[in-house]
Amino acid sequence: MDPLRLCLALGPAAIYLLLLGAINLSRRPLLVGGTRDAAALGMAISGFALVGPMELLIPEAALVYWGAGAWLLMAGLYVCVLMLVLLLLRPRLVIYNITTDQLRAVLAEVIDRLDSSARWAGDSLWLPNLGVQLHVSGFPAFRNVSLIALGPNQNYLGWRRLEQALDSALARVEVSRNPRAISLITAGMLLISALVIVIARDPQTVAQSLLELINSAARGLPGGAR
Repeated sequence: MDPLRLCLALGPAAIYLLLLGAINLSRRPLLVGGTRDAAALGMAISGFALVGPMELLIPEAALVYWGAGAWLLMAGLYVCVLMLVLLLLRPRLVIYNITTDQLRAVLAEVIDRLDSSARWAGDSLWLPNLGVQLHVSGFPAFRNVSLIALGPNQNYLGWRRLEQALDSALARVEVSRNPRAISLITAGMLLISALVIVIARDPQTVAQSLLELINSAARGLPGGAR
């Protein structure tokens, strides 16, 4: 594979793995909104999408007419599709670096303050005063938990109140570091090391490919030289 394409494919994924590793090395849980979590994942796999299926589907006529500017259009298409997916997602909260049992204890404290009429049914929770119905889904392998909306009838202001209260409660919780963080950081460092080696072996080819991509994109923009 072209070294530049390899960097585009693996670079975002490597950064994402390092970020997850750093989060799991912390002794504090981290609460992230479902939209932001999905957006981060979408950016992590963006390189694979651009140099994989999107490169196969790009029309030859567009490459001839716009050059690398066609890649800007494809990148814009990917961003639009990602934004559409984010808008269609149901409310969700993701809490990193915490077990399900630890979160349920914190959640019980938060619920007592927010909604005294809350009801549990197994791993599902109903908060009638907030208009929130959710399911607690744990991922023990990497020690994170998701609070996923159940059904389409959700009060987004209620979710926002729950997020703020839960974030405040988690700020006082201290947990042990997740040993799996080492594997995430190692994987990220291996990817970055591989990219550095590829670039170091033939830096001129990478620089030339990048310049050609920039020049072609400039020519493809309105008013650019053709």
